[in-house]
Amino acid sequence: MKPGLRWRTLGLLSTAVLLSLTVWFSTNAIAPALQAEKGFTEGNMAWLTIGVQLGFVAGTLIIATTNLADLINTRIVFAISAVLAGIANVALVVTPGGFATAMVFRVLSGVFLGGVYPPGMKIIAGWFHSNRGVAIGVMVAALTLGSGSPHLLRSVFVAEWETTLYISSALAVLAGGIVYFLVKDGPYDVPAVRFNPRYIFDIVRVRSSRLVLFGYLGHMWELYAMWAWIPTFLVAVYGSKSLVDESLNLASLMTFLVFLAGAVGCVVAGYLAERWGRCVVTSLAMAISGGTALVIGFIPLDWGWVIGIVSLIWGASVVADSAQFSTGLTELSEESYRGTALTFQTGLGFLLTTGTIRLVPALSDSAGWGAAFAFLAIGPALGIAAMLKLWALPESKAMAAGRR
Repeated sequence: MKPGLRWRTLGLLSTAVLLSLTVWFSTNAIAPALQAEKGFTEGNMAWLTIGVQLGFVAGTLIIATTNLADLINTRIVFAISAVLAGIANVALVVTPGGFATAMVFRVLSGVFLGGVYPPGMKIIAGWFHSNRGVAIGVMVAALTLGSGSPHLLRSVFVAEWETTLYISSALAVLAGGIVYFLVKDGPYDVPAVRFNPRYIFDIVRVRSSRLVLFGYLGHMWELYAMWAWIPTFLVAVYGSKSLVDESLNLASLMTFLVFLAGAVGCVVAGYLAERWGRCVVTSLAMAISGGTALVIGFIPLDWGWVIGIVSLIWGASVVADSAQFSTGLTELSEESYRGTALTFQTGLGFLLTTGTIRLVPALSDSAGWGAAFAFLAIGPALGIAAMLKLWALPESKAMAAGRR
């Protein structure tokens, strides 16, 4: 393998993930416009987000049970899925209809994104044996930036919400082309030798991989509910203030910076996990994010600068551990079914997010932002317990070159 080739591949694939994941929160970024022009309620917007999550779960479970990411070339799965996700996203603009139509297209977007993110992690695992946690951390950083980029687009194109959808869809199609034409299979890629739909039960049966899964579920309890509702919370804090006339909305820009902090956190956590161990780093990240969730909603809304700083800390820590759960699973699972394991883990995690995404606005309406965000701290607490149990097992030495 030529020196630097794996890092070039990581750069290309991370770029593709960033571009394709712009589809994910595109409707969240333009929520005020959809509510004003199409009459969607806040409840409708919650369901549009949940629709993507449910679609993603369906897509990942189909891939997991069919071993699709292992039996078919993973780059082809990624490329086709990215293009179809972009088409489903832009259909919100070009197809007439109300909430029901929008819901169908958001679900389809999620289904196709299920063929992007987990297969992308499998491709990277095929290129990296050492520093795999760093590599997958970089890719999850790209996912984080991609998920947050519609908020940056919206902060600029405040009055032209359709532009946000057009751009995000075009970027997803471009992502498919990058992976299909420029990315190659790695030297550690091991295709499955046979169809084995029962392998997903082995992930739950084996205690070490089961604890990684439980830790991941605790992490996901918090992550996407935070990502989905931090924009609304920041609107409550900053209102409609703009930094440059009316073209740079402060709340949207601040939301993007929260995602940007998360991208930095992913890369930093990847480096630390290779040196301190995955159990240690994931537990530390969940302690910080869970602690932040407990306090941020109780800060007075007129303390804008304090909330901004705390939001950045939450943004950096809430996703920092994500890649390390995925990396740990690749180290503990059977190599030939690595794609199946990653897809199954991701699918279950996103299924859990549908509940917390729906509960946060209900709690906010009844008890305020403090109680709503504090509720999310339950997940990190349980996740830490699972990872500390994993750290005590001998099997955990298979992770991070024995650093657990």
